[in-house]
Amino acid sequence: MRLTVHVIPKARHPRVEPRDDGTLMVAVTAPPHEGRANAALVLALADHFGVPRSRIRIVHGHGGRRKIVEIVGTDS
Repeated sequence: MRLTVHVIPKARHPRVEPRDDGTLMVAVTAPPHEGRANAALVLALADHFGVPRSRIRIVHGHGGRRKIVEIVGTDS
């Protein structure tokens, strides 16, 4: 399953919320420095979907806020 995600780094509280356009908004407390926000994004999505972190990978957008994320091994 592939998802389009909009990441908000350095947020006050972590959260995952669906948006009206079909994407997910993921707020993480980590700063966008040395991949910390990307690691926090993977952890937040793993917790949200109940899958191991190893099944989530960022396909596109490593350096930006808009990313395409793939969850491997799901049927959806």
